[in-house]
Amino acid sequence: MITIRQERPVDAIAREALLDVAYGSERHAKPSAKLRKGRLPAAALVAVERGRIVGTLRCWPVEAGHGRPALLLGPLAVHPAAQKRGIGSALMRRAIADAGRAGHKAILLVGDASFYGRFGFTAEKTAALTMRGRPDPGRLLGCELVAGALDGADGAIRATGERESMRILGHRPLASRARLVPRAA
Repeated sequence: MITIRQERPVDAIAREALLDVAYGSERHAKPSAKLRKGRLPAAALVAVERGRIVGTLRCWPVEAGHGRPALLLGPLAVHPAAQKRGIGSALMRRAIADAGRAGHKAILLVGDASFYGRFGFTAEKTAALTMRGRPDPGRLLGCELVAGALDGADGAIRATGERESMRILGHRPLASRARLVPRAA
């Protein structure tokens, strides 16, 4: 049985390993990954089966051109051994419902319209939006949670929301880490 729940701090290592399996190291070079870098997600979900994370999905606060708040969905990943069982679709439905309940008006993503179209995502209102790294315009998709939320959207998609801090990530500041490195003889 699959359980979808909010991501917990203890899930971070398993989530990153899953993303590495799903996308490889090139995932860090994607335009949407660069936009998310250094920011905290607005929402983070995991799919768990028998205590193991088999799916992940996160949403990030962004500005969809000229002060228009939205979420950027991604990455969505399902472990290859768990694919074709509806886990990705369940994560999508939950994320969209949660975003609507939280009062968000629109969600953007970079992805395949043939998959994401079933959830209401289209390139119809995203043509005038731009993103650093220039993803293929046909892959920049939007879903309005409130009718008209993306009407006239134009300009750059920019990251908003809280920035990560070293404390949140559980790392020691660089000055503290320097003491842990052995000195050369």
